[in-house]
Amino acid sequence: MTTAPTYAEGAATRSRGAQTATIGVLMAISASHMLNDVMQSLAPALYPVFREKMALSFFQTGIITFVFQATASLLQPFIGLVTDRRPMNALLPAGMAFTLIGLVALAFADTYPLLLIAVAMIGVGSAVFHPEASRVARAASGGRHGFAQSLFQVGGNFGQSTGPLLAAFVVVPFGQHSVLAFTAFALAAIVILTGVSRWYAGHRAKPRVADASPRETLPRAVVIRTLAVLIIMLFSKVLYLASIGSYYTFYLIQTFGVSLQTSQLMLFVFLASVAAGTFLGGPIADRIGAKYVIWGSILGVLPFTLLLPHLGLVGTAINSIAIGLIISSAFSAIVVYAQELTPGNVGAVAGLFFGLSFGLGGIGAALLGALADRTSLTFVYQVCAFLPAVGLLGGFLPTAPGKVGAAKSAASSS
Repeated sequence: MTTAPTYAEGAATRSRGAQTATIGVLMAISASHMLNDVMQSLAPALYPVFREKMALSFFQTGIITFVFQATASLLQPFIGLVTDRRPMNALLPAGMAFTLIGLVALAFADTYPLLLIAVAMIGVGSAVFHPEASRVARAASGGRHGFAQSLFQVGGNFGQSTGPLLAAFVVVPFGQHSVLAFTAFALAAIVILTGVSRWYAGHRAKPRVADASPRETLPRAVVIRTLAVLIIMLFSKVLYLASIGSYYTFYLIQTFGVSLQTSQLMLFVFLASVAAGTFLGGPIADRIGAKYVIWGSILGVLPFTLLLPHLGLVGTAINSIAIGLIISSAFSAIVVYAQELTPGNVGAVAGLFFGLSFGLGGIGAALLGALADRTSLTFVYQVCAFLPAVGLLGGFLPTAPGKVGAAKSAASSS
């Protein structure tokens, strides 16, 4: 004879169902991030084609990158700020529609102005996606904000590493019109994000349980100073990653005489360690606090970056894995920590740090390239080795107000 489930059993079943639903949302957001970042890699893969077809100078080629970065980076915090004040549920699939239009325009662009419009449309799609998707990830986190941001971000890491590979095997051999094949990615992302937007609309419509304890906030001057410190620390992280992502293969070939294939394999290993570190950083931040992950990630990688220019090939390979794991763990923690500092500005904060991460990486790569032209890649890595010393500033980061409130609540209940 079966018995009716108790209230507690029913509540537990509903809780498990809700957790399964939110994990599904997080996986969907992560998959969409992967698709978005794969599509971003297509324009650079076509640079040689456009240079020959349109007789572009290096300056004109650089302008293509500038237009994309300007739209993808600078618009993000403004879009996040606007949607923090006025949420728009359909914005995620609408943003991906911009990317779809941009891909079609890129496939058929036969003039330089049309080419710039195409990359600008892709940039707008990216600018809409990141702050809104980060907001949804936080909403679906179930309080595990670091884990949610890490899972969301690791999808982008996977897209960044596989995008150039797909472009090399599809776009480069088959030419400009082959970009149309990737519109299937955009259509898939639109379908996924439409479902995500419906979930988020329902989530926002649910009544919220009022928090009995007032939420602590830090003084405005402290918040501004802390955000400035976070940006400086982010710049050191992004600049070092730019030095590896852009010039690591050249360094390996020049220093150790390895083949191009071997250098690419070692770069892939580094990027895989970056993806692993990105994923691990969030859950660790949930356990010990984002502040300590940020501090440990930036400053903790310093011994390894100082060693890198002085190691042999095997040591370089092993050391690069440690660098990737440690330094990449900070980003999700930085986003979560900044969102705790500025409650009510989830989208604006995500847009600011995602935009800065992307934009500063491009600027940093150009500056380091100019330095390498004047000196050597070995000198570049010797200089960049000291960048993580900026992590010393982490000692001045205050405890995020959300953690303060949680700590006081736990103390009062014990």
